[in-house]
Amino acid sequence: MATLVLPNPSLVALVGAAGSGKSTFAARWFAADVVLSSDAYRAILTGDESDQAATRTAFSILHREVARRLAAGRPVVVDATNVERAARRALIARARAAGVPAVAIVLNLPPTLVHERNRGRTGRVVDPAVVDRHLDRLARTIARHELAEEGFDDVVVLRSAADVDGASVEWRTG
Repeated sequence: MATLVLPNPSLVALVGAAGSGKSTFAARWFAADVVLSSDAYRAILTGDESDQAATRTAFSILHREVARRLAAGRPVVVDATNVERAARRALIARARAAGVPAVAIVLNLPPTLVHERNRGRTGRVVDPAVVDRHLDRLARTIARHELAEEGFDDVVVLRSAADVDGASVEWRTG
């Protein structure tokens, strides 16, 4: 896999099922102050990053912070499943309002690997039925080529652990 060269500033949406490695990828390639995580906002609100009751408020805060950072000319990486069209559209709208590109990095890994990684998580295993719903929505999204049609300026799909492990990221200013 080649180096992913991302415009700076831009909005980068990580897209993938729970357990696919989005947070690990974000931690590996992006500075902590660039990443906004829905799990982190749930943890701030309730002390439990898996508390789905806090999801609406967590995303409200996350979107406000996305808009603030983009307006300040800062890059933003959104670490959330983003498997729902409405979630992606809201992020694209924030990027458009700020006049910056929107990039999707999709972790479309084999279901067996995603489930294995999910089972191996420490303290926050997601119900396998939820993971299956994420995987199904992601598969339909990719099959229908929805990401480019929704308005992402660039879409990168990583389809294997080797793709993820072999990827690197660089910011391009200007």
